[in-house]
Amino acid sequence: MSHRLRNILFAVALAGLAALLVTFYVSNYKNSIRHGQTNVSVTVAAHDIPQGTLGAAILSHGWLKTEQIPRSAVVPGAVASSDQIKNLVAVAPIYTGEQVTARRFGPLVQQGIKSQLSGTYRAVQVAGDQNQVLAGTLQPGDEVDFIGVIQPYSRIVVRDLKVLQVQSGSSGGKIGGGGNTNSSVLLRMTDAQSQKVAYTYKEGDYWSLALRPGLGSKDSPNSFETAWTILKDGINPAVIRAILAVGKLGGN
Repeated sequence: MSHRLRNILFAVALAGLAALLVTFYVSNYKNSIRHGQTNVSVTVAAHDIPQGTLGAAILSHGWLKTEQIPRSAVVPGAVASSDQIKNLVAVAPIYTGEQVTARRFGPLVQQGIKSQLSGTYRAVQVAGDQNQVLAGTLQPGDEVDFIGVIQPYSRIVVRDLKVLQVQSGSSGGKIGGGGNTNSSVLLRMTDAQSQKVAYTYKEGDYWSLALRPGLGSKDSPNSFETAWTILKDGINPAVIRAILAVGKLGGN
């Protein structure tokens, strides 16, 4: 057999193999498309399900229903049977028409406030007078900054703390140096932030909460203030030098 004939036969064999591979690929692709379009049963919410709702309560209220959707539309972790959540609790809200997934549920130990905590997050309660805790203004879900004064400095100690609970009208005291009726606020913060809050709360001269915007909040650069920074803020440096010079002369 000549060298040229062998090359021709080799090329024909490669072409045949390529044709078989293309046919195999197209066949598998069509099968996957048909498989993805096959309808399957999924569990969806028939009613808005609040965070913290027990699975048993969800089932007893009939807040779940079964729908048929294409297999390709099934979300990861979809619950195949409503019995899977019977002994669990919703750790995040589920909205009407949304597929029910295992990731939205956790063990019963996570019900209540604990359903909003994970990783390094902790729940810390602080109590102060009505001005300090923005009594009548704060609501669960709001976000606040914790401002502290430790003489001779003041600064924003920690930012972006989520309000978990608001308790008004607790018994009196002198937290923060006030004599008004105290209120308490349960805040979510990291374990590292809790150390700063605890120190300022116990050893600081004053503290208060500042409500952050609901949308589009921004932060100024971190800084601290003293009596001197407040007095000189916005004043022409030449004026400051003149004042200091007069002060020195007066001292002489």
